[in-house]
Amino acid sequence: NAPGSLISVASVAGIEAAPLQGVYGMSKAAILSMTKTLAFELASSNIRVNAIAPGLVDTKFAAAIVQNDDLVNEVKRKTPMARYGKPDEIAGAALYLASDSAAFLTGQAIVIDGGMTVC
Repeated sequence: NAPGSLISVASVAGIEAAPLQGVYGMSKAAILSMTKTLAFELASSNIRVNAIAPGLVDTKFAAAIVQNDDLVNEVKRKTPMARYGKPDEIAGAALYLASDSAAFLTGQAIVIDGGMTVC
């Protein structure tokens, strides 16, 4: 079997409560569970399975939040780095997970959230 790396995009909404985003949070929690299950099931085929769980990132998908000052201020209040992320701050994690440097990493989620989930 050829070695491989599957990388899913979850969210901090799958780790913490996601008020007003319940279905979104549940779907992201399911991705985290799927990551662990597939990591276990595919390890013998030399396929690593990991996820990235970002906080708020300035993307087209998140535009409604990023463009709302009240929502952005709430995110900043809950985030020790007091800002939201940029897409290039997430891309490095994907490159790492896909690389040989992560050859012994499977079943994990890399949380990139400016410290939001440490509080």
